[in-house]
Parts: sequence; C-alpha cells; structure tokens
Amino acid sequence: MSEAMLSKVRKLLAQAEDAACTPAESAAFTAKATELIARYGVDRALLAARDPTTDPVGDRVVDVVAPYARDKAGLLAAVADPLRCRCVRRPAGQGFTLHLFGFASDLERVDLLFTSLLVQAAHGLAGTMVPPGEHPAAFRRSWLAGFARVVSERLRIAEAGAAADRGTPSVALVLADRSDRVARRVTEVYPRLRSAPIRRLAGSGFGAGAMAGHRANLGDPDAVGGPTRRPHLGGPDADPTR
Repeated sequence: MSEAMLSKVRKLLAQAEDAACTPAESAAFTAKATELIARYGVDRALLAARDPTTDPVGDRVVDVVAPYARDKAGLLAAVADPLRCRCVRRPAGQGFTLHLFGFASDLERVDLLFTSLLVQAAHGLAGTMVPPGEHPAAFRRSWLAGFARVVSERLRIAEAGAAADRGTPSVALVLADRSDRVARRVTEVYPRLRSAPIRRLAGSGFGAGAMAGHRANLGDPDAVGGPTRRPHLGGPDADPTR
C-alpha cells in the first residue's frame, strides 16, 4: 500500500481515537478509513486488468501459534475471504500453518489488517471479564468467534461499497475474475482440498466479541498503538492447546 494511502488511514484512525471525539464522529472516521482500504483494493484490481504485471497472483505462508491457534486462524480466514484471498490451514505442532493465496495487493491488505486486528483482539480480551463459573478458554474462543464474524461482515460491506462506487458492470466482472483465478491457483496446489468441519463453541462470549468487532479499527497496525508483531492471545490461564 502506498505511503500516501497509509498516511490518510493513519490520520483518520488518529482522529477516531481522539478522546474529544463523540461516538458518532469516531465511527465516521473509522468507516472512512475502511472505505479507503477497500477503494485501494478496487483501484489495484482495475489497474491490473489493464496491466497484469502490476499485481500478480501469489501466495504466502503465515504461522499461527498456540494459544488459541485455531481461533486466530479463523480470524485470518475471516479477513482474507472478503478481500478475495483464500486460506488453506495445515497442522503444525501445537499451531497451524496458513497458506494464503491471492493477488499481491490483496495479500498486502490481508496481512496489514490481520496484524492490526490481532493486537486489537488481544486488548479487547484483556479488558473483558470472564463470567464467574465459566471456563476462560471457552469464553475467549466464543469471544474471538464473535469478533471475527463482525469484522468479516464489515469488510464485506466496505468491499461491496467500493465496487459499487465505480458504477460500471466491468468492475464486478474484474473482481469476479480475480476471485476465480485465486480459486484456480488453490486447486492447482491443493487438488484434494477438504472443507474443515463446523466448530461447536460452548462459551458465552460471542456477543461481547461481536461488539468489539464493531468497534475495531480496520486500518494500519501502527495507527492503533500496538506492536507490529503478532501477539499471543490470552493470559496466564489461557488454554495452551489449539
């Protein structure tokens, strides 16, 4: 992503985090930052339609470690899918290796957002009390599921809005073709890929996590005041398994 675009996103998120902002103003600034990231994705797609060398299909590998490795992998998939990327999850010790496929600009956006959202999720979990009598790991897993669900929905809405703003049927065709090309690349590398079974979560944290997902800043990790490295989720009582 260009420095000019990052500068705009950082400024918007800094305004959104200003204590003097009203909730409505903060939400407006955050929405604008999300819109800019989505518009960037559409602009790069249209440019690549004219010159494919500017944005080739590629892949990268992301290691997701315990604790809560399965939940962090779910968050990565929740970010990747609306941005027209695909994830393949492979077991790796007590964690997972995520093989991520997509166009270069979309992989860049996924990496930026995922790193930021992991930081925000860690902060959100640290500030959320586990209800008395509930297992901390079960609560946190369901919290993370709610967080990922809402973040994915917000990104999907932003992407659709950015495409609609261009106002031409060709945009939809370009984006659909990009999704198809990524899917074909996944099939080439993993011809016998199977879908993961649906998880059953027992914790009661989904609603609290969903509320945190609505508040999450969908921008650069530097703009939310957290480290650029990907944090571990959970505290000393975190479940050490996946």
